[in-house]
Amino acid sequence: MTTGSGPRTATSAAPTIGTNTGSTAIGRRMAQWRDWRSWPDRLTNLWRRSLRFRTVLITLALTALTILIACVWMALAIQHDLFTAGRDQATGGALRATQSAQERLDSAEPGNDPVQLQLLMTTLSTDLAEQSGSDRIAIFRIDRASRIAPQDLVTQGLPEDVLSEGLRQKVRADGDVQQWWQSVALESENGGTVPGIVVGQQLSFPVVGAYEVYIAYDLAGESQILSFIQGTLWAVGVGLVVLIGLIAWFVLRSVTTPIGEAADTSAKLARGELNVRLPVRGQDELATLGQSFNAMADSIESQIKELAELSLVQQRFVSDVSHELRTPLTTIRLAADMINDQRDSFDPATARAAELLNAQVQRFETLLTDLLEISRYDAGSIQLELEPTSLAHLAGDVIESMSHLAEQHGSDVRLVAPGGYSPVDMDPRRVRRIVRNLLGNAIEHGEGRPIVVTVDSDHQAVALGVRDFGLGMRPEEVEHVFDRFWRADPSRKRTIGGTGLGLSISLGDARLHGGELAVWSELGRGSHFVLTLPRLAQGLQGASPIAVVPGEDNTAPLDALGLTQPIQVLSESAAGAASSGDGRPSQGAS
Repeated sequence: MTTGSGPRTATSAAPTIGTNTGSTAIGRRMAQWRDWRSWPDRLTNLWRRSLRFRTVLITLALTALTILIACVWMALAIQHDLFTAGRDQATGGALRATQSAQERLDSAEPGNDPVQLQLLMTTLSTDLAEQSGSDRIAIFRIDRASRIAPQDLVTQGLPEDVLSEGLRQKVRADGDVQQWWQSVALESENGGTVPGIVVGQQLSFPVVGAYEVYIAYDLAGESQILSFIQGTLWAVGVGLVVLIGLIAWFVLRSVTTPIGEAADTSAKLARGELNVRLPVRGQDELATLGQSFNAMADSIESQIKELAELSLVQQRFVSDVSHELRTPLTTIRLAADMINDQRDSFDPATARAAELLNAQVQRFETLLTDLLEISRYDAGSIQLELEPTSLAHLAGDVIESMSHLAEQHGSDVRLVAPGGYSPVDMDPRRVRRIVRNLLGNAIEHGEGRPIVVTVDSDHQAVALGVRDFGLGMRPEEVEHVFDRFWRADPSRKRTIGGTGLGLSISLGDARLHGGELAVWSELGRGSHFVLTLPRLAQGLQGASPIAVVPGEDNTAPLDALGLTQPIQVLSESAAGAASSGDGRPSQGAS
């Protein structure tokens, strides 16, 4: 037994989601979305950045999948039920018609008259059509030996080629008890095809034997009903997807709008706008969140104001104390200098005390100067005095001025300057102070090993690196190297009278120029400080001309640098003629 099913049609639709933020914004967005090649990137960015879009899209996808499964299942169930009802109706009508026809045949006595037999066949076909309700009837002889048997009867609605050989074999083989059916495609009145079902059974004809009887029923009505139901299901499904998408959009909008406001307000607070607050509407959870956020913002604002006032008081105190100390310090300095100048006439103990007094007064004066500088940084009252300056020449001058100190510590300071000769706008006093601090720090911690000062440049920046090969620092110590008054080893004595503020001031000077001061250090390999200054007012762009992290090196290959040589200082005209762009000689040293 075989079965068939009618055709199914399906439609699908995707909802379109849009927002209205004004005619100008809509026009701009439409112009951006006209370029279909940018759609993947725009959708990806929208997916990452919009919680509302992502949630609505996931809701639509899951809803569409659920509705699709439900519609397909309902369509298949309805199709099966319609076909089963049509099949039962067809087999029931055919059974009643064949039973009635068989009773007529059993009561007929045509004898051996071919005319009577043919007349009985005509009457039989008419009765089958009336009893079954179908005019698609086909009757075929099974035993072809009889010469008086009526001829086969095939109506126009049921041609013989519609009947499959398998169905006919079943009908021939199983006598007049079993009823068989098969799904077929029948020809419609307009020349097309409609789904149908053929029911076959044997009839016992008097005198001449058994006949195959086939009655066909078209299921065009059931097919139309199924198509209508399927179309209705798909239309309702698409409408539900669109409706659920709109509902999800508006519901999420009521939730995500306060979240977006909270995010914007948080960003403003992070930028320092301490007076911004969230609008509170209603008494729900979001309103409670807004109230808690505003209370937190109030607390942060009050604490920051208290800290700012305390910091201002501290800055004013340091500045005032530093200024007030200058007059007595100047007097003490003059007295200490006079006493120190006469120390040769004192006894040894008094002479040593005079020498120590003079040295500590000098250190106190340096500390006082650094404190005044720090207070100016904190107050934001620093002004740069820019001048076109050659960083290579400035480094050479500093190295020359500190050569005596380097000799005392047994350090050989070497200058390698492949670039940095062309003038760059900078404050030479502050940059010179940075170089002195870096070089003094390297001399103090260089363990008497060579120190390499590198100056290089490119079209965007100039850089200076100070590399020592001392003990170095651990990573946790490197993080605090620019902190005020911080020392890697508090028990270690300062040998050159540092105040603990030099690197902090150097970092501030570098940032005032729009540059940066970076450090690398490793235990057993020493340290490397790199100062990078921009050529243009836009600030630093790209990497520094000098790499902060040095390569695999040790103290042995330093001999390959050779002995240091003095830099030949050119006049401005000669320097301009000798330099092209940056004017980079191959190597310089001092």
